[in-house]
Amino acid sequence: MTQPKIQQNMSVTNGRLNQAQWLASPNFNVRPDNTDISAIIIHNISLPPNEFGQVDANGQHYVKALFTNRLDWDAHPYFKTIEGIEVSAHLFIERDGQVTQLVNFADRAWHAGRSCYLGQPECNDYSIGIELEGSDYQPFTDQQYDSLAQVIIALYQAYPKTRRHLAGHSDIAPERKTDPGAHFDWARLRYQVNQLLS
Repeated sequence: MTQPKIQQNMSVTNGRLNQAQWLASPNFNVRPDNTDISAIIIHNISLPPNEFGQVDANGQHYVKALFTNRLDWDAHPYFKTIEGIEVSAHLFIERDGQVTQLVNFADRAWHAGRSCYLGQPECNDYSIGIELEGSDYQPFTDQQYDSLAQVIIALYQAYPKTRRHLAGHSDIAPERKTDPGAHFDWARLRYQVNQLLS
């Protein structure tokens, strides 16, 4: 396995990933009182499905537009099937590895839906949601694995209870969700994370 590229060290300050672009989503609320951030959930998303890097007439990435309630529902036939949905994630990692933060980690992003991890329900309450631009049917990019591994290290440092608590959307909602999909290489991610930790 190739060595991961180590770019600049990522860090978290006041719930914000310092190396991420900030784009505020209105789709969040406060976490329940006395809730520790204790898990990281990996998802995939593409709009339209299985198409990457698609932008609207204003040059806004469709996924970012969705997470900020600015998606033009008439721009593609598929969008009519999700019209009105309000969702978000803490982070979105594009195919080139660019990281955008949409919700402060201290807040509750709307990424998991009805879910349960290790017997604890409502994963949105205590998890950080990371969306990778991708689908169940195509491999993710080297740049995405590199960025994701570095993000995870920064989250481990800021929120130590997340260590050893990485899961996919399919793990916490197996009857509803399949992402991040069979092409997501968990062994590679864990190897890169361990290399950065060592």
